[in-house]
Amino acid sequence: MNFDLTEEQKAVQAAARDFAQTELLPGVIERDELQKFPAEQVKKLGGLGLMGIMTSETYGGAGMDTVSYVLAMEEICKIDASIGVCMSVNNSLVCWGLEHFGTEAQKQKYLKPLASGELIGAFCLSEPEAGSDATSQRTTAVDCGDHYLINGTKNWITNGNSASIYLVIAQTHPELKHKGINVFIVEKGMPGFVVGKKENKMGIRASDTHSLMFTDVKVPKENRIGDDGFGFKFAMQTLNGGRIGIAAQALGIAAGALELSLKYSMERKSFGTEIFNHQAIQFKLADMATKIDAARLLVLKAAYLKDQHKDYTEAAAMAKLFASQVAMDTTIEAVQIHGGYGFVKEFHVERMMRDAKITQIYEGTSEIQKLVIGRELFK
Repeated sequence: MNFDLTEEQKAVQAAARDFAQTELLPGVIERDELQKFPAEQVKKLGGLGLMGIMTSETYGGAGMDTVSYVLAMEEICKIDASIGVCMSVNNSLVCWGLEHFGTEAQKQKYLKPLASGELIGAFCLSEPEAGSDATSQRTTAVDCGDHYLINGTKNWITNGNSASIYLVIAQTHPELKHKGINVFIVEKGMPGFVVGKKENKMGIRASDTHSLMFTDVKVPKENRIGDDGFGFKFAMQTLNGGRIGIAAQALGIAAGALELSLKYSMERKSFGTEIFNHQAIQFKLADMATKIDAARLLVLKAAYLKDQHKDYTEAAAMAKLFASQVAMDTTIEAVQIHGGYGFVKEFHVERMMRDAKITQIYEGTSEIQKLVIGRELFK
């Protein structure tokens, strides 16, 4: 085992941390308050190469490894998890899926602008009655020869309104169940495609979460990714990598909360001394730091396995399960350490606590991660 980062990985980590501190920290509270999508900041993120960090340079990406990606995600999410999820979806689900399973024509037309950050992508799997049970797709895609007609509704779509390119999972052959599902590249502005209401969320409020409606949306056959019936396998394989991204998001939230708590404990005084000197606070910080380090090792292990082209299904599920719990535990303690100040917005930790919860839900709930881990143990 080698716990040292390469010089390139250190450079990515430092660049992401600097960007987060200088570009994201100013205005992060206002964006949360107003539910304002950080369009300008996302553009700059693309300019740094972080919207297509794992995509080959051939297709406009930075051509870096998964370890670099999770290092950057952690630093971004220490400050703003809303931008982190936008970055995660674009990298893990959209760009990765297109590069690994798309045709050369699809890569040239769609992957290049997505990886460069010129355009933003969205991944459309969840529906009103198909969240954890992804096999129960009600959205349909009828084969009409040279095109498909898509009808249905997608829920809780990250980058729902800000995206230009949508990867839509739909059922073509109901009799084949999950083997009859396909995935399609849908462009914003296609007739019949409507972006629905924006969700008023507890956390990650600056991220762009919408419902999407499809009414006889005509999608050319060349916009289907993979062979007929490949859609479910596409979704599961991309979500495996997506879980690494969300685990890194959870890790970032937790690490950011610890940094703020440590700083506050060295400034705030009670009973004549900085509260850091009180054993009760030291024990809280010690527990937080230990859990965060354990989560970081799980996240980096999953990223490493992915880079080595080894099976990372179990590792990704473990990383997401554990890191998301650590994010909740740590942010709750961060609010407690801050006392009354932790309950007000200007000290950031209350936002982090709200942001942490979603990491236990999206891209596979914690319960689903346990099912995945259990199945892998029995293989």
